[in-house]
Amino acid sequence: MEADRQRLRTPRAAGLAGIVFALLLAAAIVLMRTAIPEGAATTGGISPDRKRAVRAALELVPFAGIFFLWFMGALRAQVGEAEDKFVATVFLGSGLVFVATLFGAAAAAGSILADQQPSDFGRNFAYTLLTTYSMRMAAVFIFTTSHIGHRLGLLPRPYTIIGVVAGLILLFAGPGFPWSELVFPAWAVLISAYLIRLRLGSRTDVPTATGPV
Repeated sequence: MEADRQRLRTPRAAGLAGIVFALLLAAAIVLMRTAIPEGAATTGGISPDRKRAVRAALELVPFAGIFFLWFMGALRAQVGEAEDKFVATVFLGSGLVFVATLFGAAAAAGSILADQQPSDFGRNFAYTLLTTYSMRMAAVFIFTTSHIGHRLGLLPRPYTIIGVVAGLILLFAGPGFPWSELVFPAWAVLISAYLIRLRLGSRTDVPTATGPV
């Protein structure tokens, strides 16, 4: 009974962590995009309002990374012993590299605030890490999650198709289309909402424990 209860908690943990991660990441991306638009020169300095927006984004990124690791761990716990070692390695590796490059992009963006006369290098480096590397690792993470979910019957076919489409957008169209990074948090919200609904549905199927008659 305790093992059954633990399995029921895991989808909720993954769902809640995924939603918090998605909201934090989306907020950080929006703040960064509006404060330092891609392609806009920063040599003339950044206004105090935009600096505050960048600082707020930088404060959110570490927490987004923490909740993503929780989200990833809860997803892996849901798979359990049925995981394929090869796919699980790609799943874990892409998630960890995503977090590392996301933190690197945030650090590069923070360098703009540290310079009295900011150059375009920090901005270009931050966007390159975010759109070219971080989001492509996110695409691999989506592909592997969708594959595992489909193979084990954890995700319905429409969710698998959506995952493939989202991964292709991030993998090939991301760097050329501003704001496409929001595809990843949108996918995370979709999967998380499904996992929470799955948990709520499973709870109604668990018989209530009764004492001896």
